[in-house]
Amino acid sequence: MPDRSNAERTPGARTIAIGDIHGCGTALRTLLEMLEVTDEDTIVILGDIVARGPDTKGVVEQLLPLRSLCRQFIYVRGNHEEMLLNALEDGPLTPMWMMHGGRDVLTSYDVDHINQMPSEHLDFIRSSVNYWENDTHIFVHANLDFRHPLEEQHPQYLLWERYTGSEPVYPSGKTIVVGHTVMPRGMPQSHPGWVAIDTGAFTGSALTALDTTNNFFYQADEAGNRYPTFPFNS
Repeated sequence: MPDRSNAERTPGARTIAIGDIHGCGTALRTLLEMLEVTDEDTIVILGDIVARGPDTKGVVEQLLPLRSLCRQFIYVRGNHEEMLLNALEDGPLTPMWMMHGGRDVLTSYDVDHINQMPSEHLDFIRSSVNYWENDTHIFVHANLDFRHPLEEQHPQYLLWERYTGSEPVYPSGKTIVVGHTVMPRGMPQSHPGWVAIDTGAFTGSALTALDTTNNFFYQADEAGNRYPTFPFNS
């Protein structure tokens, strides 16, 4: 697959959203190399950086330095972060968490219990937020309830509700960028006012980033392959 991007590098500040990483450290590393992140950029992680894939620890170790490199670094919470944090409170071997990727996390860190993970990593996961918005976009892990303003959104919607592709334009008119629901064939999908960029990296498909500044998608997979960039057409 081509190593060279067919999208021109946007000069100045960019806002880039990265879909569900799910422990895919090689895909993340390759994608960040393609993006060539600078101190002018804002990076928005759409949650579910943990579980499913083989290298949750390596993913966190790559993301931690981005906080000081970027102009802004926003970590949006996903349902897998919520399950991990709940497991910290309810017990490290909570059956629901273990069935949905907890074992992958423990194996990645080579520990028996979640509370043996490095405190810096746990604090990083705790620092995640339910959503983030700028002048043009709203970034959330799963979905939004169009009937309510952002500050009144229920966490069940933000972290768990599936994207259907039939959601109405949000009242603010801003474009909603979501992850959580794996898009078929490794391709992001969109409809007016919405774009979904979880393309199933942990299944062997691509990890996707959207540069909202030039409206181009970037993709790489866990085998280290770089995919050709392509434009987002809403």
